[in-house]
Amino acid sequence: MDWLISLQEFIEEQNASFTTDRIRDNRISTLEREALVRRAKSLKSRNAVIVNAQVKAKILDRNSVEVKTEEIKYLIKRSYLIKQPSNFYVEESIERRKALIKNNEIELDHSLEQEGLHDSNLTAVERDEEVMSMPRYKYNRLEAVKYAERWWNSHNPAYKLFENDCTNFISQCLHAGGAPMRGYPNRSKGWWFRSNNWSYSWTVANTLRWHLSGSKQGLRGQEMPSPEYLVPGDVICYDFNGDGRWQHNTIVVAKDEQGMPLVNAHTHNSRMRYWDYTDSTAYTPEIKYKFFRIIDG
Repeated sequence: MDWLISLQEFIEEQNASFTTDRIRDNRISTLEREALVRRAKSLKSRNAVIVNAQVKAKILDRNSVEVKTEEIKYLIKRSYLIKQPSNFYVEESIERRKALIKNNEIELDHSLEQEGLHDSNLTAVERDEEVMSMPRYKYNRLEAVKYAERWWNSHNPAYKLFENDCTNFISQCLHAGGAPMRGYPNRSKGWWFRSNNWSYSWTVANTLRWHLSGSKQGLRGQEMPSPEYLVPGDVICYDFNGDGRWQHNTIVVAKDEQGMPLVNAHTHNSRMRYWDYTDSTAYTPEIKYKFFRIIDG
């Protein structure tokens, strides 16, 4: 199968691209090329180098769209051993992609994962007007991180899987750390998931961001001035366009040698990714962040 050989060669070439800041492959989008350049610059600025790289791919679907033209959907898993002067860590990601192969040559290839989508126009700034007595709880950061590590590349069947799954995943991690649900059955209040129903704050990035800063009971966040103040189990919120609508959330699972967060996330499933997401196709120079320390209730 010559098309398969061509795809394998293309994947290896792209894998090698992660270690250079000179990306000229026109078979991928301009946004992806720019993201690879930013990633290489980020590694250099952190005195970090990729010392070993592994990539595995699995064909998900194959369709003949024209004569001698194949459309291939595939799953790609990347693993990178990254070295800083005196520290090693492994960054991983899983991504669904689609390639167009004509006459056994790759013509186009692009990701099927879209970071930075607005999953709702809801502002849903919770005013936390509920007056109720909730038992105190202590946030277990270790359990939250263990959950983030267990499920970063798969789906816990106890919960619904969303196409834009980033906030659903972070909510699950926080709940695994002991954050109590509250507000059922009002979807615009509190933070909860039950059977086939859930609050907006459980699944919508913008709403969780406002819940963390506005909640006075149960799950609560304390805004920190910069990322180095965060510790494993904390949350970072992303407004890629800087327009006030928050599109993405991640959970801190470790710190790099310079004391900066490494995060896990869903949608484009990733593990131990550098916190600033300059390697994302959704990144813009206008990006804004919120850094939340999760505090005991």
